[in-house]
Amino acid sequence: MRLTRLVFFLCLSLATTPVWAASPGDVVARWPSPGKTSTGLAFDGARIWLADHGVDQLIAIDAKTGKELKRLKSPGYRPAGLAYDGEQLWCVDVLEAKLYRIQPDTGLVSRVIPSPVKVPRGLAFDGHALWVSDDATRSLHRVDPEDGTTLAELPFPGRSVDGLAYDGRYLWVSDRLSDKLHVLDPERGEVLHSLPSPGPHPTGLAFDGKRILVVDYQQDSIAVVSREGEDFALREKPRRARVTFIHQLRNFGPDALPDVDVYLALPKDLQSQKIHGKPEFVPTEFARKQDRWGQAVAHFHFDDLKAGKSATVRMAVELTAWQVRWIIWPEQVKPLSRLPAEVRRVYLVDDSKYDIHNPIIREAAEKAVGKERNPYWMARRIYRHIHQSMHYEMVGGWDVAPKVLARGSGSCSEYSFVFIAMCRAMGIPARYAGSLVVRRDDASYDDVYHRWVEIYLPGYGWVPVDPSRGDKDTEAGRAEGFGLLEHNFLITTQGGGGSAFLGWNYNANEDYTCAGRCKVDVEGIAEWEPVSTHK
Repeated sequence: MRLTRLVFFLCLSLATTPVWAASPGDVVARWPSPGKTSTGLAFDGARIWLADHGVDQLIAIDAKTGKELKRLKSPGYRPAGLAYDGEQLWCVDVLEAKLYRIQPDTGLVSRVIPSPVKVPRGLAFDGHALWVSDDATRSLHRVDPEDGTTLAELPFPGRSVDGLAYDGRYLWVSDRLSDKLHVLDPERGEVLHSLPSPGPHPTGLAFDGKRILVVDYQQDSIAVVSREGEDFALREKPRRARVTFIHQLRNFGPDALPDVDVYLALPKDLQSQKIHGKPEFVPTEFARKQDRWGQAVAHFHFDDLKAGKSATVRMAVELTAWQVRWIIWPEQVKPLSRLPAEVRRVYLVDDSKYDIHNPIIREAAEKAVGKERNPYWMARRIYRHIHQSMHYEMVGGWDVAPKVLARGSGSCSEYSFVFIAMCRAMGIPARYAGSLVVRRDDASYDDVYHRWVEIYLPGYGWVPVDPSRGDKDTEAGRAEGFGLLEHNFLITTQGGGGSAFLGWNYNANEDYTCAGRCKVDVEGIAEWEPVSTHK
């Protein structure tokens, strides 16, 4: 097999690109499919090939015009995945459980190998071997094209595998049950990110050297999807809401509180949120302050809070929140030597909750990272180590990172402390973000809140990582905690560690003095209301 031909056709691209710059996942062209029951898809450098199991045919269309060129008989009666190896087509047949190599000009079968899996469906060629999906065992097999021997095996990255394509470095997987296109690193078995499918039932996938081709079984169409673009932080699913946050301190006495100070973290515009107008406060009088991390707070002071009295502050904010998906290509992440000096100075230092020089943290971080030096994969290894070592549990209080890791359980804040400590121990800048959360319904309340981490990747900047979300049951589910921020948050706080005003809290904090004996109770609650944008 001449791999030079493979490299040549991978450098070609469709001639239907619009003049505007596309973002990853954008549909830049779409054609009707020549078949009504299309399954597999392949690209041979000039033609797009479809497998149609309704008519048992392989159909070629022109990659520039979408015009049908020719049809071949399928070698079996249930053709599914298609692939092109640089010279010939490969077709997997579900009923026959065989892989057929086919001359595209004549339709002659030049090789037949038994499928190494019971229910084969998706098919791709990575330059040396075939990848075949197995519905029976929910696994992907890397297969020797000479005899069908399995060379490697990976679990399904998501809920289903309906199509496969190889882009020269990564496997693309269409998942019709979640309507996603997963990008899988075949060497590590980890999903980098997932893009929305261009249709409700994606089946076949192919790569044209620049973009991903997707045939949709329900829409009977072929979509051309951008792989890359200038934007790597993709905003979608806007949510308009009004959030009222109430923070109340009650003095049950019997003695007074001479001084009470309450601090509310002030939200600001971010990639994932836009604050409309100015926040409204009760009381209206407060002092604006800023801590060493640049976090702005509203400072309220109360004098002589007697027994039975309360100090209550209220903040109302109207915002639009977006889901943001960071499309990170690890090979484009710069080395840690390229970190900005200010980021290095501020976000690599130790703090009381981290204890980054503790042997528990150092040994865990070094074990997790090993010899990896790409900052993206270093952070992913730490992320994986934590979800393999811990489970989520709210036991009250926030212990220091070494104790949490040794215990093997923690809250979202404790997960964040551990992840930050391990990242900083390995030279990756990290900080935390804190938020008020909408819980399920648009009109809801939150008295639990949520905290996660942001890491600095040279070449990309700050990227969100939620280490408490790493214990999902699929690689695609675990990847959602790395570089995906949903639209459920009003982010109030970004901090690198202990704050002069917020302490280790986020959203709000309080300080007070007691003249004798005092029983104090603090309650906070955020009320979410949907805001219609229609007049």
